[in-house]
Amino acid sequence: MPESTGTMDRYGLPISTSSTKAADNLVEGVDLLLEQNFGPEQSFHQAVEADEGFALAYAGLAYVYMAGGKVADARKAAQQAQSLAAGTTRREQQQIEAMALWANGKGPESLAVIQQHLAEFPRDMLMVRVAQRLYLMGCSSVGAGVDNYPQALFALMKSVAPEYGDDWAFQGQYAFAHHENGLLDNALKLAERSLAQRPTNAVASHSIAHVYFERGDASGGADFLAKWLPGFDDRASYHVHLSWHLALFELARGHYQKSLELYDSNIRPSVVAKSPLSLTDSASLLWRLQMYGGAAPAEVMGELCAQAAPAAEKPGPAFRDSHAALAFAVAGDDRSLGSMMDGLRAAAGNGDKLAVEVMLPLVQAISAFVHQDYGEAVRLMEPLFGQDARYDQLCRVGGSHAQREVFEDTLMEAYLRAGQFEKAEGLLNNRLKRRESPRDMFWLARAQEADGDRGGAESSIRQARDGWHDADSSSRETAALTGLAERVG
Repeated sequence: MPESTGTMDRYGLPISTSSTKAADNLVEGVDLLLEQNFGPEQSFHQAVEADEGFALAYAGLAYVYMAGGKVADARKAAQQAQSLAAGTTRREQQQIEAMALWANGKGPESLAVIQQHLAEFPRDMLMVRVAQRLYLMGCSSVGAGVDNYPQALFALMKSVAPEYGDDWAFQGQYAFAHHENGLLDNALKLAERSLAQRPTNAVASHSIAHVYFERGDASGGADFLAKWLPGFDDRASYHVHLSWHLALFELARGHYQKSLELYDSNIRPSVVAKSPLSLTDSASLLWRLQMYGGAAPAEVMGELCAQAAPAAEKPGPAFRDSHAALAFAVAGDDRSLGSMMDGLRAAAGNGDKLAVEVMLPLVQAISAFVHQDYGEAVRLMEPLFGQDARYDQLCRVGGSHAQREVFEDTLMEAYLRAGQFEKAEGLLNNRLKRRESPRDMFWLARAQEADGDRGGAESSIRQARDGWHDADSSSRETAALTGLAERVG
């Protein structure tokens, strides 16, 4: 039976271990985990070496493995934690239970346990982190998803916020809940306060990047990340995701070459530690590059499809599968895309609501788009979107608004290619109310020119050109903008 040294974690919660060194390693590992930095796995292993019966250290490993997509390892670690839980506190036992449920594909059940747990132990910050991840990933299971995310995430975090004061880890995470609900000023304040206390906190820098994205300030976002990233450990899997944000900022500025260079050096699966991030970030960036300007490099498609292959074998987490569909589509892998749709049809036939209502029409729409059946792509995809894309049906697949915008962009391009210009203008006007975007102005000009609104098109072209004043002159998108200006002018 574990013995407590009287040691507390950083949040004043008892840790059941007879080893002060093990407790210190656990606290270090949790902090590294909470800031998405490199090293929590090593810290948890060191905790186990100091106390081989330390249940919470195994629970920490279960989290690390799940976050890295190593499900078998996560289940093994969770099972070990459960076998050692006797004699630990009820709080620790409930934390281990939540981890085990998550690792075994029972995301909704895990989230329910966490919600009850936080009502009693609101300062269990690791459970707050797991809850956010479950909301963000649609509960990480095949099922109904979370249909009121991100509002539910915000409500949960707001309920425990008084317990944390100015804690850097909570502030960084709370910032995310704010910007996903459109509360940008507060998100920025929280993230900046967190980063001032913990300059290596990638969660806080991530939220700052999101605020720049939501405000349409690609230059500001690129400058911020270009200065911050060199001080962050490039062995951390989150280095991939923040590099993806930087690549998106460059792409928003019309800098195709810089975006491709970032992909090759910091995102590409063959040059970084393979993780769910290297799949989802790679797929969405390459799909954008191809859709906007036909610039996705063919030589990387094989490695991307190999990483996405499990989604063709069996439906899994919706966020992964939605991006796997983009990977297969951008690579022209019809066989894998077809296998995905077959699997989703089977899931739908077995009563899987998320497959019926979101995933099958989304993947079918992506397939229709890549086969140039743009009207069908619109028909399938349009019902997934509401007036505000942050809170539509597509939220049920999880991810941030920035991550899901790739699907909204696909719908936008489908509108234009299908000749549904009025719908395109409506969607663009809603987007432009939120933030400026040279690409949206270019798209708006395309719709206006097709509808015969030459004056509107001229104004939109001027704004697009102002925003893309230093865009790559050799890109197809820049050439298309020049050609449109010549036709209108």
